[in-house]
This record gives sequence, C-alpha cells and structure tokens, in this order.
Amino acid sequence: MSDKVKELTAETFSDAIASGTVLIDFWAPWCGPCKMQGPILDKVADKIGDKAVIAKVNVDENAPIAAQFGVRSIPTLILFKNGEKVKDFVGVQQEAVLVEALT
Repeated sequence: MSDKVKELTAETFSDAIASGTVLIDFWAPWCGPCKMQGPILDKVADKIGDKAVIAKVNVDENAPIAAQFGVRSIPTLILFKNGEKVKDFVGVQQEAVLVEALT
C-alpha cells in the first residue's frame, strides 16, 4: 500500500469523509480480488494527487463501518463527497474508471 493511501479505523473514518472527495476501499487481507485492487489504488492515488483522498477500511477489523454502508462483498469501493455517499463500486475496478469518477 502506497503512503498516499490511508488506512482508516472506526476512530478516523468520520473525520476522513467529512469534507472533500474521498474514495474508500473496503477490503480484507484474505481477499484475493482485494489484493489485486491495492496496486490499482496506488496508481490512482499517484494520478489524482491532492484532488481526492484514497483510503482503505479493513472489514475484519471495522465490521460496523462496513455494515453501516451495506458492504456485502469485497472489494467494495465507495465514493464520498463532503460526507455524503455518492457512488458504489463492487468488485475490482480499473484505474481509468476510478480516475474518471474522482476528477
């Protein structure tokens, strides 16, 4: 995981999504497709720079957050703008799709 992709917990989640554009990857270490999504997110973070925040939430360690947003399969990526959920992506997403959604 790139240093540009933040790891969120129950304590940091609300503040992280409160303002601006934030893409959250709900994942787990045992999930094969999640392992494929990680390097793609690193590239997206490099491309978009300061235009948006890219972050991850480990669903095993933060199940209540995943439940709050109806995450039933992983990877699920959720796009937030100023604290409001605006789009869900289920399954591995390609770099171009994510960059377009964030710009």
